[in-house]
Amino acid sequence: MSDKQYILAIDEGTTGCTSVLIDKAGRIAAKTTDEIKQIFPQPGWVEQDPLDIFNTALNTARKVVHLAQADFSQVKGLGITNQRETTLVWDRRSGLPVYNALVWQCRRTAPLCEELKKRGLKELVKDKTGLLIDAYFSATKLRWILDNIPDGQKRAENGELLFGTVDSWLVWKLTGGLHITDFSNACRTMLFNIHTLQWDPELLEILNIPARLLPAVCPSGCIYGNTRPGWLGEKGIPIGSVIGDQQAALFGQACYETGDAKNTYGTGSFLLFNTGLKAIKSEKGLVTTIAWGLQDKIYYALEGSIFVTGAAVQWLRDGLKIISNAAESETLARAVPDTGGVYFVPAFAGLGAPHWDMYARGTVLGLTRGTTRQHIVRATLESIAYQVRDVAEAFQAETGQSIRQLRVDGGGSANRFLMQFQSDILNIPIQVAAVNESTAMGAGHLAGLAGGFWTDKSELGRLWQASETFEPGMTADQRQYLYRRWQKAVRHAAGWAEEER
Repeated sequence: MSDKQYILAIDEGTTGCTSVLIDKAGRIAAKTTDEIKQIFPQPGWVEQDPLDIFNTALNTARKVVHLAQADFSQVKGLGITNQRETTLVWDRRSGLPVYNALVWQCRRTAPLCEELKKRGLKELVKDKTGLLIDAYFSATKLRWILDNIPDGQKRAENGELLFGTVDSWLVWKLTGGLHITDFSNACRTMLFNIHTLQWDPELLEILNIPARLLPAVCPSGCIYGNTRPGWLGEKGIPIGSVIGDQQAALFGQACYETGDAKNTYGTGSFLLFNTGLKAIKSEKGLVTTIAWGLQDKIYYALEGSIFVTGAAVQWLRDGLKIISNAAESETLARAVPDTGGVYFVPAFAGLGAPHWDMYARGTVLGLTRGTTRQHIVRATLESIAYQVRDVAEAFQAETGQSIRQLRVDGGGSANRFLMQFQSDILNIPIQVAAVNESTAMGAGHLAGLAGGFWTDKSELGRLWQASETFEPGMTADQRQYLYRRWQKAVRHAAGWAEEER
């Protein structure tokens, strides 16, 4: 065993859990991933077994230390990052879940959300929480669980039950009873006031949620407590951070300053724009969120969620079967000089930020007899970049600031055609993170700061590196022409399914 020291980061995602060991130089010394099973009781419902969530975290954490041929005595801190909004309720005494976790994707509470909107609560919720009323967030999921277990409301009022998002559940289990969350997760529940930094009494009353259910809210980076002896080593490890996954990626990309922005290219894409110590109320279809709490300060961000980016490439592979793997999309896109006038709006389940059109549908425009699969593949990749620009334009309209450069991670960032086109259509440099596990890195960096493993953000900022930077090379006229055509295509896709109601 060497004398190296590490920070352990657990990234509990939606479909899998990744644990990484990070060394003093900011390098990943080891990494391992386990799958988390999703449960689909009926269309639109998505659940997970809370014990499965915990066991994947514990198992990957143990495995990654073993993989690095290290000992838990060398691990100086633990950071936790998680799928946000997923809702769990468990019994305070037994520690057993009272129902499966309702995953953020679950739409079962959409009718309750519509009812809240009809009651005229849209602006109240937005003013207090920065969020839209939507089944995406935790509040209505919690209400549903209390309504659908025996004596749920009574048990909650008696203090017998505890609520938490995934981070709270993991900390409670790992510590043997510490009931906490952090600002970045609390602000995604639709129950937390991002201005007073408290659970909001009026919102709790509207949904009849007893305050006794709720965890204490702490900074994203601080020493919460130690893991139970025996879980992760004989003595346990200090937990030094808890942070939601997209905010963790922003921190992991060293986007510490006002105006810094990152995008994660996954199944969908999440753009976050650091607005510093100021919460900017969005009028352009973005969400105002807390980025992190650190050293007695709260940092805010604007967030734009794009529903379908990488999923469109998966559709080419699995639906149309015109590519055999995601990497092939780059080769095919480069085989033609342009899309031949084809535009694809991948609104399979509506459009997210900044449009928020649940009735938009996937649309392919500009087809001719000369259209080939290469054109369709290229149009698919370009659609990802156009959607990112839609959100970037909204950022600029909200803040009066342009994004200076965009730091990127996720699977799509490996596609060099897409990254170049993204740079061209935004007219800014695109910096691809050298370490693609930005989410885990963010949680690890915060935990390392809390425990003194690293000195300050300046030291961490110097550790961040780009594997490649893409510079814009497109003319202004061409950029504007292409983007105007995209906007026209979006207008054609808008509201398509509305008449089906």
